[in-house]
Amino acid sequence: MKGIVKLSKILVGLLFIFSGFVKADDPVGFAIKLQEYFDKDALNLPWLNGFALTFSIIIPIVEMVLGIMIIIGARKKLTLWLLLLTILFFSFLTFYTAHYNKVLECGCFGDAIPMTPWQSFGKNMVLLFFIILLFLGSKYITPSFSKMMENAIVTLFTVGCIGFSLYCYNYLPVIDFRPYKPGTDIKKAMQGVPDVLKYYYTLKNKKTGATQEFAQFPPNYQNDWDYVSNRTETIKKGIEPKIKDFSITTGDGRDITDSILSVPGYTFLLASSSIADANKNESVVKSINDLAANCIKNNVGFICITSSDDGEIQKYISQYHAPYPFYSTDNVQLETMIRANPGLVLIKGGIVIADWHYHSIPDYNTINQKYIHHP
Repeated sequence: MKGIVKLSKILVGLLFIFSGFVKADDPVGFAIKLQEYFDKDALNLPWLNGFALTFSIIIPIVEMVLGIMIIIGARKKLTLWLLLLTILFFSFLTFYTAHYNKVLECGCFGDAIPMTPWQSFGKNMVLLFFIILLFLGSKYITPSFSKMMENAIVTLFTVGCIGFSLYCYNYLPVIDFRPYKPGTDIKKAMQGVPDVLKYYYTLKNKKTGATQEFAQFPPNYQNDWDYVSNRTETIKKGIEPKIKDFSITTGDGRDITDSILSVPGYTFLLASSSIADANKNESVVKSINDLAANCIKNNVGFICITSSDDGEIQKYISQYHAPYPFYSTDNVQLETMIRANPGLVLIKGGIVIADWHYHSIPDYNTINQKYIHHP
């Protein structure tokens, strides 16, 4: 039993740390997922949407801290009860959303390991089993360090988790699991791999009246057979596109996605899911406008893609003197593309080269030296 308990606490601890880490790596993405759960079509708790970002920072920190505490055997009773309550809460959440088909991806491991609610519920049941084992064998859980050292480890680990989460929120994920991460060929990611299909045809013999199934039509089958029906069999399941529903359209509805993604040179995409909610700090706006002006001067593409309407766009242009054109893109795609509003994405030939949070907008000389190399 002692060996099983030791293995269980390491397994549970590492899974909690990993689960918290991938969420803390992308707190904005986790907040968006929480809002899906709070939506009226899921848990019907829309009043919690305003707290989603706060929860998205706190929950991963709690997970990671509980993970390290069980591994080192710190505060045994408190840790075990908090682990149990946490896993029971997540189990209920995933079962509810799975049973009622409310949320298609649970977000337990962020974009690192996409899981359906049923898959996540199964994972939670396994974790629950190991946590129960820890309760049953709690006498074998002993502190790995002295009280003073234990407090120091937990405190430093907690501070590190908070710092990591806040850094990822204020800049961008340290480890990028998003479908638009640097290196992604957007056009290819939009294609996916289709299913491999096989077609079968049921024909009726004109003379005997008997029906027979064929993998392909016999030569000149009309002479001896009448068509009855057909069926399709999936031989090999394809791969869903990593990027769906991405498009860039003009104000009059003209789709220019392919022309933007096919530009052989560099193009900056200033992504703003909502101009009304975008950061309009003077230094941020100045950094963007200065970069855009230098790009235009040096024939480097610079456009803004947003889901805001024309009225909001014109208001922004008038107030902040934006020197670049604006186009429309789906709000969900913009939030997925970059976890900042606004955020900056550099592409070349449809391939994502780099991206920046509004806190770290580079100047043109930096961009030129690193990427463009204009004389």
